Amino acid sequence: MKISVALAAYNEEENIGECLKSIQDLADEIVVVVGKSPDKTAEIARGFGAKVVEIENDPTMFHRMKQKAFDLAQGEWVLYLDADERVSLKLAEEIKKITSMSDEEIEKYQKSLKDRNLFLRHQKLLEGRDGKIGDENKEYVAFFFPRLNFFLGKYLRFGGVYPDGVIRLFKKGKAHLPCKDVHEQMTVEGKVGWLQNDLLHMADPTFSRYLNRNSRYISLIAGQLKDQKVGKNFLQFFNYFIFKPIHWFILTQVRHKGILDGFQGIVFSFFSALRFPRAYWRYLTQ
Repeated sequence: MKISVALAAYNEEENIGECLKSIQDLADEIVVVVGKSPDKTAEIARGFGAKVVEIENDPTMFHRMKQKAFDLAQGEWVLYLDADERVSLKLAEEIKKITSMSDEEIEKYQKSLKDRNLFLRHQKLLEGRDGKIGDENKEYVAFFFPRLNFFLGKYLRFGGVYPDGVIRLFKKGKAHLPCKDVHEQMTVEGKVGWLQNDLLHMADPTFSRYLNRNSRYISLIAGQLKDQKVGKNFLQFFNYFIFKPIHWFILTQVRHKGILDGFQGIVFSFFSALRFPRAYWRYLTQ
């Protein structure tokens, strides 16, 4: 068995069908771990021939459900997706290609990537935040995908949103989620490369979906502020209500050219900047 597709999902009946349709000609196996819910997520997944395991939903650390899906997968390679992501035909072909290459062929392919310099700069930024990713002295075992995020009718390409690199393909047993933080990086036991073609992320087709997702994100940030025992004083109030949101908006709109994404880019930057005061206020009032 070459490629297993692994997902964790909860209340995703509106998304999971299109996700699985995009990989049905690529996957040798589909594993879906579903948080028990009244919707038809599990039923739809079974309709695509998926192995479905239903467990209690874990909203505080959804990564535990994802890791369970990885553990259940039997393929040589695991393709990990979220239900609101889509694999294009070009990306599917690239996945087939890369999983059939020798390590020497992969190294040569990496050097030929059209956007290699952009991807490596982005990876350096991720490593500045998360620490070293993988081990360059070993063989290739995992790959970042550049991800295009859909927001109110448009894929965002500026504002620091793209390439939004995410590790989505790895050799079975060579990568895992530590399951300690909602935005944690995967731990990889080997070298990490990139694929060129974009993973499509239908993140926020409507503003109501964005607000719902954003509210959950803000609650998680508020929880982190509590765990970190961030001060409840005037300096931190100024930092979270004035400095951080203004700095973020200018950074994304000017330095990262978010304004080139038009109306959607401005709205995204504005509400992204608002996460700082909203999270701090939620923390203060907990």
